[in-house]
Order: sequence, then structure tokens, then C-alpha cells
Amino acid sequence: MHEMASHMNALINLDTANLAYLFILGFGGGLLCGFMGAGGAFILTPGMMGIGIPALVAVASNMCLSFPKALVGSLKRLKYGLVDMKLAAILGVSTVAGVLVGADVQNKIRAAFGDAGSNLYVSVAFIVILAVVGGIFLKDVLKTCVRNCNKDNASDNPPDDASYNVTYNASGDASKNVEVEKVTRLARWIQSVNIPGTMVYFKSIDAKISVLFTIPIGFATGMMAATVAVGGFVGIPSMMYVLGAPGLIASATELVIAFVVGLGGSLTYAMHGMVDIRLAMVILAGSLLGTQLGAIGSTYVRPYMVKVVMAVTMLTVMFSRLLMVPVYLSQLGVIRGNEISGSVITGLKSTSFAIMVLALLIGAFIILKALVKGLLIERTTVLNRL
Repeated sequence: MHEMASHMNALINLDTANLAYLFILGFGGGLLCGFMGAGGAFILTPGMMGIGIPALVAVASNMCLSFPKALVGSLKRLKYGLVDMKLAAILGVSTVAGVLVGADVQNKIRAAFGDAGSNLYVSVAFIVILAVVGGIFLKDVLKTCVRNCNKDNASDNPPDDASYNVTYNASGDASKNVEVEKVTRLARWIQSVNIPGTMVYFKSIDAKISVLFTIPIGFATGMMAATVAVGGFVGIPSMMYVLGAPGLIASATELVIAFVVGLGGSLTYAMHGMVDIRLAMVILAGSLLGTQLGAIGSTYVRPYMVKVVMAVTMLTVMFSRLLMVPVYLSQLGVIRGNEISGSVITGLKSTSFAIMVLALLIGAFIILKALVKGLLIERTTVLNRL
């Protein structure tokens, strides 16, 4: 184990340029984390891989820095009554099981195929999950835009056959609800299924749901956390679209699960010498500032803007990882040198990194623009009252 850790550290050169990049990466990831109420590892892990950090080290180090932030965020949201502790506890059991299995799979892939195999596995996982989740959010955003465009011609009352959840603001005041969220048909069907001996009532959803539906969600969340350090990819959308939980409740509850998963995953990977505490500390330093600004920015936008940021950044990061697949296949010998030249490999790496940076800049721009605009409107309002 000692030799593995020494070999790992020898691969990572933390010179001035890399330190500055990791700090900026942490700041951008923190912005996304604070704005979305969820971890920003979907951009941190690829961002670390972009400068040559092995995927498994990036995942492990991200898990190490995520659980302290998840603890702080969950305590804050628990204070406002946004966390469904019963839902978190039930999902958490199967999530931990998923983490243990996912970490074992990761270590076996790296042992069998080296860093190139691990990088390919993590990249493919990112491509699939980012395409699915980013596509879902993009579809949701487009539907919201259509509804808003047709608002003047539509009735103020929802259709008789539709169910809705109300997403509350941070104060929990129902009189100041900020958005009405439609419950999906799948969620309504799951809420209607009665399996004796397995039904549990969740106050946040206002319905009884069989724990048999929560087990695969929790397990998949844990697998994703151990694979790409972002269990929220599965957890938050599943709670929203499969179980029918309101968006703010889902993101807040996921933070509690993320704390447990991050702590357990960090210990598991640390036992295999995969956690580089230096990376975690540099990124954490940048994310502390970014998280605070992102959280403030989220108070000045409607909830659908959170989905806009998630959709745009996720799909952009997906294309960045997609370009790296031929590179890893070449390193594994699946693609031979006469099929892809060294200059093409270099070009793919450079383009992938550029797109990765672009994703970071797009997310940061949208969030900071919302923050500045909100502060200016607030200042103007205060001055007009004087």
C-alpha cells in the first residue's frame, strides 16, 4: 500500500501553474455547489483529470473534500426544515452499500488495466450520466420556457389530472413559494403502488412509498459516488422525478446522504492510498469562497435557472470527456498508432481541456451575473425606499 501511495504522488506535479489552476477550479466548483445546493464534483473530477491526475485519485480526493462541505450545507438546510431525515436515512443504507461495491470495482479496474483503464471507465460513466441527467434538466428547462411563453394564454389553475409540489424559499414560508413543480407520472404511479409491509410515509412528499423503490435509487447513488464522486447525479433527479420530492427538499436531503457517503468513501479509498490530501486542500480553499458566492447568487434567481446552469455545464463537460475516449483507447492499445497519430492525440487532449475550461467559465458567468444583477436590484430598491 505504501508503494502504491508513493507511486501515486510521484505522478502528480503540483507546481505553481497547477496550484493556481486547482484553486480556480475549486472556486468554480464551489460556485456551482453553492448555487445548485449540490456537489460540484461533476466538474471538479474531469477538471482534475484534465491536467493528468488519474481518475481514481481525482474521485477519491473529491470525496475527501466533499463531505465537510456537505455537512455544513446539510446543517444549514436542516435549520430551515428542508431536509427529510427519514428519506435520507432510508436511502442512506443502500447508498453506503453502493459505495462499497463501486470502490471495489474501481480498484479492480485499475489493478487490471492501469490508470488508462480507470480513466476510460470514469470518463464513460461521466458521458452516460451527464448526457442523461443534463438532457433531463434541459428538457425540463425547455418545457418551463414554453409554459412561461404561453402563460398569458393559459389558465392560472393546473389541469385536473396533474399533481404539483410547492418549492418553498429558505424561510420555509408557504406564502412566499417561488415555484410550483409538477409531479411526474412515474412518481404518481410509484406513490400509488401499495406493497404490504414495505410502505413508509414521507412528509416532504406527502405520500407513502415502498422502500423497495428506494433501494435501487440509493444503490445507484452510491455507485455513482464511488465512480465519479457525484452521487447527486442519481440521487437528486431520482428523488424529484421518481419519488416526487420537491427540488429544494431533494437537494437538501442529498447533502445529508453526501456527507455519509463522502466520509465512508474517503476512508475506503484512503485505505488503498488513493486520497491525495494536497489536492483536496487546494481545491477546498478555492471552493470555500465560491460556495458562499454561489449560495448568495441562488437567492436572486428562480429555481428553473438552477436547472439551466446544471444542463449547460453538464452537457459541456460531457463533450469534454467524450473527446478523451479515443486517447484512453489508444493508451490501452485498442486503437493502434497507425489509426490515430500523436498529433491527433495531442489535439484531442488540448480541445478536451479547453471545453472543460469553457464549461467552468459558462457556469461561473451565469452565477456571477445573477449575483451582480440581484445585488444591484436590491441596492436600487433600498435607495428608492430612502
